[in-house]
Amino acid sequence: MANILDGKRVAILATDGFELVELTEPLRALQRAGAQVEVVAPKAGSIQGYNHHDKADTIPVDRTLEQAQGERYDALMLPGGVINPDALRLEQTAIAFIRHFVEARKPIAAICHGPWTLINAGGVEGRRVTSWPSLEADLRNAGADWVDQAVVVDRGLVTSRRPDDLPDFCVAMVEEISEGRHAEAPGGRVGAAQSGASSANMP
Repeated sequence: MANILDGKRVAILATDGFELVELTEPLRALQRAGAQVEVVAPKAGSIQGYNHHDKADTIPVDRTLEQAQGERYDALMLPGGVINPDALRLEQTAIAFIRHFVEARKPIAAICHGPWTLINAGGVEGRRVTSWPSLEADLRNAGADWVDQAVVVDRGLVTSRRPDDLPDFCVAMVEEISEGRHAEAPGGRVGAAQSGASSANMP
């Protein structure tokens, strides 16, 4: 799968409090597949990563939300961490940025607490998703069909539950971004890494 994403531009949207491995592992997977990836955040400089409740490494910000335009990117990735998505939900520029990908039907990958911001951007109603278990009620109340599976893919929307799911999540994310925009269609499908419908391996 080397260079399968050659020419694709992907934004990773995060702020202070993101789960470190949920940003760095997808970032590496995207870069190995040939994508050009930019970390987008509400502020310039760097953002603080966490390992669960403990501070970890910081990650440099490539572009602020004020500088970023959704039209520049082919896909969006949303890492988790409890603090990160909860803070982004209060940033109207962040919600507007995410809404661009929802309305343009571009691929979106969100893991753990990442789907929280999708609720505010109108991105989960009628979609099949998974997440960290504590988000189940929020996602169901927003109209999502929540399931407890390692990775779920529904028309370009890729979701996973936790860091342990990252291998399956990254495979499905790369596959969906390589396919590009998805037309509106009823129903969803479980991700290939979960269902065994694909033999694709990580790059």
